[in-house]
Amino acid sequence: MSHPLDFNRLAQDIKLWGQALGFQQVGISDTDLTEEEPKLQAWLDKQYHGEMAWMARHGMLRARPHELHPGTLRVISVRMNYLPPAAAFAQTLKNPELGYISRYALGRDYHKVLRQRLKKLGEQIQAYCSEFDLNFRPFVDSAPIMERPLATKAGIGWTGKHSLIINREAGSWFFLGELLIDLPLPVDSPVEEECGRCVACMTICPTGAIVEPYTVDARRCISYLTIELEGAIPEELRPLMGNRIYGCDDCQMTCPWNKLSQLTDEADFYPRSYLYQPPLLELYSWDEPTFLHKTEGSPIRRIGYFRWLRNISVALGNAPYQADIISALEKRKGFSLLLDQHIDWAISQQMTKRNNAAIEIQQPKQKRLIRSVEKGLPRDA
Repeated sequence: MSHPLDFNRLAQDIKLWGQALGFQQVGISDTDLTEEEPKLQAWLDKQYHGEMAWMARHGMLRARPHELHPGTLRVISVRMNYLPPAAAFAQTLKNPELGYISRYALGRDYHKVLRQRLKKLGEQIQAYCSEFDLNFRPFVDSAPIMERPLATKAGIGWTGKHSLIINREAGSWFFLGELLIDLPLPVDSPVEEECGRCVACMTICPTGAIVEPYTVDARRCISYLTIELEGAIPEELRPLMGNRIYGCDDCQMTCPWNKLSQLTDEADFYPRSYLYQPPLLELYSWDEPTFLHKTEGSPIRRIGYFRWLRNISVALGNAPYQADIISALEKRKGFSLLLDQHIDWAISQQMTKRNNAAIEIQQPKQKRLIRSVEKGLPRDA
């Protein structure tokens, strides 16, 4: 004779199983995101999604998990820390000869890591509910689903003004994942927002992409420009990108709550040595087979070789003048019209810096010459 499930106990067990699988937190929410639909539509109407056509194509499906996976009653949200030890933020960003890669992308692709763990969690729940025809589906940034509002509802944290989730004990350096399930589990309560009047993330954004609290215009966001954008990076934004060649972490680095951020203990997220404070010219020297080999199992591979070179070309244009940079840029011309456009811009930037440096060298000489001439002139000249 079968016994009814104790859903309260099962919810507690799911959180314990999740933590055993390496998730730092597990929360449960319902699927009701109706309050988010007007916000999502307004964001789309303003074209803030840029070239991410799939955002508009899926429309309100993103706010309806029960339509994405029919039968879904609850969403199990999880977070997993990814910040590696010795992240070397300032050391990399302050050295324009190095390339800055968002800290989440220094190691193995998080999609694979989290999805495998979520699948195991689902199978563990399935084994526990063996008498039921359980239906579950894991997602890790891989489907039209509003993971941040769901994480907020599940008590993982609150939405910061940079639109990322902040946790009081852990900051914001973590990945999110979801397990959609058809069990009526008890839900967790959201936590209160604790950003207060702080606008540090909005102030520091290099390109002014956080156009108002909780709203990011992706078209100006460096993460979008270096990862999602397939075309040309707008010229007016290129100088603002500095040496950021894949993603941007500025809004997180400045957040006061990240003083409490937790480091990851997942070896998969530890930096690959050649991506940790890498010299730009060294990265630029990779041919396509080398790029594919070096980025195997990495989220970086998804942008492809020529966008990788496009991003580095911009960073080289922003670097101090070096003859070696101009030589390296010239050697990359002729492979792609899109790439050539960025190379020409970078060479122009380098030449301007070279000319400015020459003027700065000449000016003291001219001043000394004028002074020496003046000394030799009669006083009444």
